[in-house]
Amino acid sequence: MEQGTTHVGLDAHKVSILVASFYPGTASAVEMECGNEAGAVRRMVRKVVAQARGRVVFCYEAGPCGYALQRWIRGLGVECMVVAPSLIPRKPGQRVKTDRRDARKLGELLRAGLLTEVHPPTEEDEAVRDLCRAREDAHQDLVRCRHRLSKLVLRRGLRWEAGRWAWSQKNRDWLRSLNLEHVADQVVRDEYLLAIDQVEARLRALDERIQVASQEPRYVKAVGALRCFRGVDTVTGMGLVSELHDFRRFESPRGLMAFVGLIPSEHSSGEREKRGGITKAGNSHARRLLIEAAWHYRHRPGIRTLTIRRRGQPARVIAIADKAMIRLHRRFHRLVEKGKPSPKAVVAIARELVGFIWAALRPMAA
Repeated sequence: MEQGTTHVGLDAHKVSILVASFYPGTASAVEMECGNEAGAVRRMVRKVVAQARGRVVFCYEAGPCGYALQRWIRGLGVECMVVAPSLIPRKPGQRVKTDRRDARKLGELLRAGLLTEVHPPTEEDEAVRDLCRAREDAHQDLVRCRHRLSKLVLRRGLRWEAGRWAWSQKNRDWLRSLNLEHVADQVVRDEYLLAIDQVEARLRALDERIQVASQEPRYVKAVGALRCFRGVDTVTGMGLVSELHDFRRFESPRGLMAFVGLIPSEHSSGEREKRGGITKAGNSHARRLLIEAAWHYRHRPGIRTLTIRRRGQPARVIAIADKAMIRLHRRFHRLVEKGKPSPKAVVAIARELVGFIWAALRPMAA
């Protein structure tokens, strides 16, 4: 009997998994359902492999279930792909969606070779990535807490005019000294101040953990190289390394630019050529970090604040970082002088910054 490949689509949910297996030489799928836990998945995989006549390949969409399912299947020596949901072909006229249909669709597209695989991180990389994302979440919580308090003060007709910087120690003392008319307002003010203090303590603890993680052998070289660039320190460097995790998969700077969604969108047909804003596809966390770093290049080039961070780093990386600092500063101001809004100019700078980062880190990943 001819040997072939069995393609299996999985529609994974929190509790259950719908399985659609396409065996060689068959047009219809063999369907089953199993629980989303390690033992049930292993039994399901063994059953499919026993019924198959050769190679077996599983696939499922990337989502909230993460990579645990893939690791369970690969632990049995069977191939499993995690595919990008946004790149799955869809029929515009199809209006019926069920779990069974989704599983069958994944199996059919896998057999046709029309799915795009997601590059999974290792368990260690995923843990560090979640640590960096927890720090990002804590910062967002801090911004929300500060906004709540500042808007309370604004609604009461009070304004801070004793200094330029909000949330300095002088500003905190002023907020605590406010003589609010109603007791309820005083309670709310104190609760908001307490929430700010708690979130700031969380941020300090997370920063310390990220600093410790950056000294691990698997990250120390890449983070050290990134810290040579203006606008990139330990937290940003660890965030970028944990989100990108394996630079060997990016064969060119443009591939990395596309991964972080910084290339222009395009809708051209025939003789008409139309380009729009950036695609915003791929990794939004890395894109945000890059754009934040790109804002620093509006300032004149200088290495006073970079001297300590660059100690012991390769001369090749420092030269690339210096070239980026000079070129990106000039380009930012040229774009602004041509009438481009600063946010758009910064996005263009972030796209070019990706190319310099790729040049600095690619040899380390080889």
